[in-house]
Amino acid sequence: MSATAQKRAPTPSDIKARKGTEPLVTLTAYTTPIAQLVDEHCDIVLVGDSVGMVLHGLPSTLSVTLDMMILHGQAVARGLSRAMMVVDMPFGSYEESPQQAFANAARVMRETGCAAVKLEGGVAMAETIRFLTQRGIPVMAHIGLTPQAINTLGGYLVQGRGEDAQRILADADAVTEAGAFAVVLEKIPASLADDITDRVSIPTIGIGASAKCDGQVLVVDDMLGLFTAFKPKFVKRYGSLGQDADTAIATYAAEVRARTFPAPEHIFADKAPEKKK
Repeated sequence: MSATAQKRAPTPSDIKARKGTEPLVTLTAYTTPIAQLVDEHCDIVLVGDSVGMVLHGLPSTLSVTLDMMILHGQAVARGLSRAMMVVDMPFGSYEESPQQAFANAARVMRETGCAAVKLEGGVAMAETIRFLTQRGIPVMAHIGLTPQAINTLGGYLVQGRGEDAQRILADADAVTEAGAFAVVLEKIPASLADDITDRVSIPTIGIGASAKCDGQVLVVDDMLGLFTAFKPKFVKRYGSLGQDADTAIATYAAEVRARTFPAPEHIFADKAPEKKK
């Protein structure tokens, strides 16, 4: 079923059934207006913890809170009618125990209306994924480069090269067996992403992985070109909105200083006096 023909938002089961068929289109969104723009074109809209860096100016995702994710999830939900919403579980909200993960994930689903949550980690999080899925919380997994673990990974480095590929393969097997309905593969070699896509029974969603993944995801602000100073290798710019905005703002500032804005068509004249009879 194509996204344009779709009458309702897909469920996690629908997404899982798309394995090996039409590629899954995923973008992030953090606000209602952006959600409205991407809704018609996407199968999945991810309220990513990248919101901390993209909208809040944080240096990483590690300071993002559960309340922040819920606030942005609620905003995105108001703009969606066709795409399925998935909300990231932020750092520290699920790692302590499956019980902690369930309490926080249940709150996210209850307060945002999302269809699923996403959490990072493979073998180490398999028990938690199983605990959640057995209790009615669909989980999208995330392996490879996991941004919440940059301090232990040594930065935003490609994962799974050489012998390290076995670790990523084990992670893919673990999250699949634990019941995840899909898995994000971030910043791993294309050949490894292809192997995982062929190997697991759930859809793979690539970001810096391979065109052969079952779907792709990008941060919407990256692909729209809202940032001009930073461009990851795996990002393709589909617009230059940052440059366009800079030009528009500069023109506005120049017109204000030149007193050419507001022009007569932008201001209100005095009401004409009533004629005496």
